[in-house]
Amino acid sequence: MKTRTYQVALAAAVSVCVLLSGALAFVLSQHPGRPDRRPSVWAQRWNRLWGSPSSSGEDPVVARGPQPAATSRPSGSASSTVESPLAPIQLSPQRMQEIGVTTATVTRADLNDEVDVPGNVDIDEEKLAYVQTRVSGWIQDVYANAAYQYVRQGQPLFTLYSPDLVSSEQELLLAQRSESAFAPENHMATSKPAGTVGMAAREGGWLLQAAAERLRQFGVSARQIADLEQSGKVQHNLVIDSPASGYITEREALPNAYVQPQTRLYTIADLSTVWVYANVFQDDVGRLRPGDLGQVTVDAYPGRIFRGRIDQILPQVDPTTRTVRVRMVFANPGVVLKPGMYVNVRIDVPLGRQTVVPASAILQTGERSIAFVTLGRGYFDPRIVQTGPQVNGSVVVLSGLKAGEQVVSSANFLVDSEAQLEAMGGFAPPPPQAAAKVGEKSGAQMRIDLSTQPSPLRKGIGTLRVKLTGPDGSPLSASQTAGLQVNASLFLPAMPAMGMAAQHAAATLHAAGDGLYEGPVQLPSGGTWQAEVEVRRDGRSLATRQLSLNVAGGME
Repeated sequence: MKTRTYQVALAAAVSVCVLLSGALAFVLSQHPGRPDRRPSVWAQRWNRLWGSPSSSGEDPVVARGPQPAATSRPSGSASSTVESPLAPIQLSPQRMQEIGVTTATVTRADLNDEVDVPGNVDIDEEKLAYVQTRVSGWIQDVYANAAYQYVRQGQPLFTLYSPDLVSSEQELLLAQRSESAFAPENHMATSKPAGTVGMAAREGGWLLQAAAERLRQFGVSARQIADLEQSGKVQHNLVIDSPASGYITEREALPNAYVQPQTRLYTIADLSTVWVYANVFQDDVGRLRPGDLGQVTVDAYPGRIFRGRIDQILPQVDPTTRTVRVRMVFANPGVVLKPGMYVNVRIDVPLGRQTVVPASAILQTGERSIAFVTLGRGYFDPRIVQTGPQVNGSVVVLSGLKAGEQVVSSANFLVDSEAQLEAMGGFAPPPPQAAAKVGEKSGAQMRIDLSTQPSPLRKGIGTLRVKLTGPDGSPLSASQTAGLQVNASLFLPAMPAMGMAAQHAAATLHAAGDGLYEGPVQLPSGGTWQAEVEVRRDGRSLATRQLSLNVAGGME
């Protein structure tokens, strides 16, 4: 019974699967393409920005770039980081007062810079002395028996017993007795010839000198040799004296120790002068020279300054800290500066006579340094300058400026913004020497003067007034003004960083008599607008003028 039930259930399941397969095949045969589906929110945003995917059977999930006909967005390539062009700018006295423009003079001055770096005190290696014996032997008594004990030159350090020294002393005493035995006065009464006696005396003197010289080569002092000759007795324990004054930094001399000539028994350091190694960053090393003066301060002695000089700039850079060790020499009275001590080093760097401006006069814009030179009557010329180090609030100018020029020393960021707006608008005011023909066509038959109501204009509706006169400022006659058409077009450059598109405005001015033309203008945003006034007759342009207008009010 149960088996039959299972068979019926299995047959029913197979039938259902066959029916579903047939239905699916029918649907696919009626709609060969992919089923339509609503794109996701991300896909909708992608399509708005980059265009919809191709209508072919390709998978729209795959990210693709924009279509050739579409305008691609700025990429992170070098072209997107190109600096904006520079253009001269003219500001009204009222505008300069509003943004707080001040100027300073480019000067020439003698400069001294300072480099502040950490340092460490070390022993002056030129004043190290080593104590070694020139013969083998055994140390008997040790007088200088502690590290960092101070010893003076000639002070006894230890005594040494050496068979070689004893033999040399015996030879000296023997030669001394021989010389005395063969002295000429001791043989006056003998029957030997005088020449034979004199020769023996000379040989005895040579032996005495040779024995004394051998002792000196073994390191025996002249005083000790004289004592030996005077006493006539062999000194089995020879006293070894200190060759220099200083502190014992290393000691290997111990009682009953066997020593050889290569054994270093003492290291004595004279700390009356010390070395200070200043760790200077590699960017500053090029300005330093041996002989430059410096000073050291130590936290342990507040208010005390130690003065020295650069001895050598070591030819190696620490790969970890990217610093160069600069060795300086300092006098050390009272051994105040101790080896291993951490100190603060300040090195004086003479820069000579340089062209300088206040640091606030240099505007850093990306990879450029810009200074705005005042040309007079509100005209400013932006210049790319090459700068050097900054010293005491002033910056060294290597190129781009000359002494005596006036530069903007404050609000230069705002001045730069005004200059960029004018450059983006394609209009650059001419220098003052051409102010009489600002933006006018060559050979113009009339002069154009523009004024506004209110002055300055504000965002919204304002009035433009154009006064036409002859080239010399004389009034125009009725025949000269007949049929004239005066139009004004205004342009505000786009500012992508602020999300603001470029804006345009236009005005048609109507005659008001005596060469005066007026007309309203609608300005949707504040900022620095570029204005162009054109005078035409019968479709022919007679005169144009380009200038900038400062419009009060916020930007939109």
